[in-house]
Amino acid sequence: MYHYNFEALNIPDNHPAKDEQDTFYINKNIVLRTQTSSVQARVMEKTQPPIRIISPGRVFRSDQVDATHSPSFHQVEGLAIDKNINFSDLKGTLAEFAKELFGPETKTKFRPHHFPFTEPSAEMDVSCFKCGGKGCRFCKGEGWIEILGCGMVHPHVLEMCGIDPKEYQGFAFGVGLERIALLKYEIDDMRLLYENDDRFLNQF
Repeated sequence: MYHYNFEALNIPDNHPAKDEQDTFYINKNIVLRTQTSSVQARVMEKTQPPIRIISPGRVFRSDQVDATHSPSFHQVEGLAIDKNINFSDLKGTLAEFAKELFGPETKTKFRPHHFPFTEPSAEMDVSCFKCGGKGCRFCKGEGWIEILGCGMVHPHVLEMCGIDPKEYQGFAFGVGLERIALLKYEIDDMRLLYENDDRFLNQF
């Protein structure tokens, strides 16, 4: 629904994500979800803290199909709401996530960003798992690869879901599964994931 995809996530009326060029509208009240964050809003409305969830699912955006974009792809998001949760908890959780995914030597860094539903917000980079951060073709010589968005749940989002932001805090993060697969397995074209070609799929 429109409400859970936008309004419940503190996304303002003039935000570009609401444009028809970015979102598939069924009618003015129903859209195909553009992010799995809509699951988080529903859970927070129906569940009192403490809350710990992972919400995987398919999302839809009005993108042209090419090697790195698809109008339908998969996301997984995490949400934790409790007393005394802070940004250090978020950083520690995601550092462990990165090590489990890309190897124990993986380093992380966080860059300030803006998302309407989190404040403060950040994007997380991981040290290149091909060159160890020295710089290579894979990381475009930077030594780092952008991997996900994250932040502390905005107090207004908590209030709209009936949770007192003076008593509870939380963090959230989201990552595209296809992006992880492309990076981890050095796949050049996202479309290969959907073609159901056994010659490709049996490599993994």
